[in-house]
Amino acid sequence: MQTDMIKIIIVDDHPIVTEGVKALLTNNPGLTVLETFDHGLPCLSYLEANQVDIVLLDISLPDTSGMELCLKIKSINPKICVVVLSNHAERSVILSMLQNGASGYMLKNSPVDEIKQCITAALNGELAFTKAVQQIILKPTVSELKKQPKITKREKQILQLIAEGKTTSNIAEALFLSPATVETHRHNMMQKFGVKNAIELLKAVQERLLI
Repeated sequence: MQTDMIKIIIVDDHPIVTEGVKALLTNNPGLTVLETFDHGLPCLSYLEANQVDIVLLDISLPDTSGMELCLKIKSINPKICVVVLSNHAERSVILSMLQNGASGYMLKNSPVDEIKQCITAALNGELAFTKAVQQIILKPTVSELKKQPKITKREKQILQLIAEGKTTSNIAEALFLSPATVETHRHNMMQKFGVKNAIELLKAVQERLLI
């Protein structure tokens, strides 16, 4: 075996999928499938003992979820590329996997060429998606849009001052409000965004480009 071969393991409990993907990758120069697993947890001990470049991971597994497994894989070796190969096409699931450290996301019905391109892109340090996944990511659902919290003009003023590092007393003085009123606004905004403190609140607001 060449030392520069890209070493892959497949974690999927569907034998037909596993064998199909294995055959696809085996015929591709430069790639080798070291092992396949129909359960998630056994692959962890294998990764601790063997050098692996890519884990092709399904989300629905008999003994654990792909989301939890992805976190554990990255804790064993952050350099391992975890690329999801799944039937789950929900935008929230895709984004959650990326937040847990996945380097890419492919649907099982993706064309062969797209799967190969995704693997190459992930190895190059890019976030890799098949075309169908790209469209899902770029198109938020109606329910997601409805969930976007709204902030009032006053709340926006308070947020901007929080971002500047102002204390409650400073903000109250600047906006001619009582400290209790400022705290009430802060509490209401944390509830809107489902966060626990001012730092998380600012992060949530900035991610949504609201300030």
